[in-house]
Amino acid sequence: MGEIHVFNRSAGTESEIRTLSDSKKLYISAKDLARSLSSKLYENAERKKLVLYIAGKKVKISGNTSFVMIDDRPYQMPQITRVESHDLYVPAEEFLDILKSTVLPGINFDRKKEFLDIDVIHFNITGINIDVKSNGTIIRLNTSKQFSERNISSFINKHGWYYLTVAGAMVDTTTINNGLTRGVISRIESDQISETAQVAFKLGSQVISHELDQNLDPNQIVITLRTPLGKIEERIENVKESQRLDTVVLDAGHGGKDPGSIGKYGTKEKDVVLDITKRIGRLLEKHTRIKVVYTREEDVWMPLINRTKIANDVDGKMFVSIHANSNNNRKVQGFGTFLYSLAKSDEAIEVASRENSVIQFEENVNQYKDLSGEKMILATMAQSMFLKESEDLAAIIQMELDKKLTTPNRGVKQAGFYVLYGASMPNVLVEVGFISNPAEEKKFKQGEYRQMIAEAVYEGIKHFKYSREKLLAEE
Repeated sequence: MGEIHVFNRSAGTESEIRTLSDSKKLYISAKDLARSLSSKLYENAERKKLVLYIAGKKVKISGNTSFVMIDDRPYQMPQITRVESHDLYVPAEEFLDILKSTVLPGINFDRKKEFLDIDVIHFNITGINIDVKSNGTIIRLNTSKQFSERNISSFINKHGWYYLTVAGAMVDTTTINNGLTRGVISRIESDQISETAQVAFKLGSQVISHELDQNLDPNQIVITLRTPLGKIEERIENVKESQRLDTVVLDAGHGGKDPGSIGKYGTKEKDVVLDITKRIGRLLEKHTRIKVVYTREEDVWMPLINRTKIANDVDGKMFVSIHANSNNNRKVQGFGTFLYSLAKSDEAIEVASRENSVIQFEENVNQYKDLSGEKMILATMAQSMFLKESEDLAAIIQMELDKKLTTPNRGVKQAGFYVLYGASMPNVLVEVGFISNPAEEKKFKQGEYRQMIAEAVYEGIKHFKYSREKLLAEE
């Protein structure tokens, strides 16, 4: 076992990273790398997984596999990650090359000198949103600074690509390339060439003019691509396309330092609901074209208000939060589905109060202040445009659960769950059963039972998607 020396220019610190050598292949400690980068680190020792948060990206490393996940996108290395002494060791050159191309363009490794130089370059083109209007498509590139007009140029080539070039910019290629396409945009490709960023958009139809503007917002480059007004049917289809249910955000309740409810035999809510949530996601990914985004995939803590923020940031079309219920009376059992609104029953108030109490684990509890009063009413009004769809979704999921489970159907109810607050899409919270009931707790320990619940929720989501898109097709 040896070491390589690290100089972090941004932090002004020096450190060492432990290494392993095997047939001339060098491996580095993932934990030491995280410390050298001053990165947040989450570990699941039992599953041999580490999650690092580097420059705003989630980097997931798994032992005994050759894959690394960066913001849910897989990258393969020639060698597998080794598990040694309660740590994960990744092949140095290959792993650092992946980080350099996706997360840290300012990282440079010299194998001969056993020296790692880190200059954390902060991206200044950080995100993208695309809107469809009646006379064209508007692209908004989010920036952390305003660029000089002379540093920005654009043109459309003969092959139907719109190119934007920004000198002196650093583009977050992973985020931009994974942006949702709509309107006349059918594909997005971005690249960093030295100190110049280039973003290219494949145009799916004719564009009669294009304009650039930074004056609307100093933290945005706004591109307007105008299309012929005559294409009414195409415009209508584009609007319908933007409303299609293409992204579902699945939220496993609790996690990390918040175990949720704990059953008589020690079963933790956070573990049960994470397993069910991931089973739902796998079913959706296997049998549909829906993109699945998780608020958490590991046993980590996530503030409530951040969960719907994730859903809004990825332009989710549905938010489903999975929980297991609890009651002081261990005989109470059954499943129920909840909407975000003013509570209309004592049971709904009790359930929401229990779920909302997890804000005790958060540092900034003031952000939830008054959500039970005027702000609660305003939030309910803001989400009223999704209330009918949320009611439909809840009813369908409840119906599918009733088909598969023999426990009591406790119906659809309304309550002010903080975890649903701010979701700009149909959203529900599913209580799959009572972990406080010993009989239901024993069922939760069975993989077959958790799979049955997952299949019911999956069927509900699929049924809702079909019903919604059938209505769009008929409009």
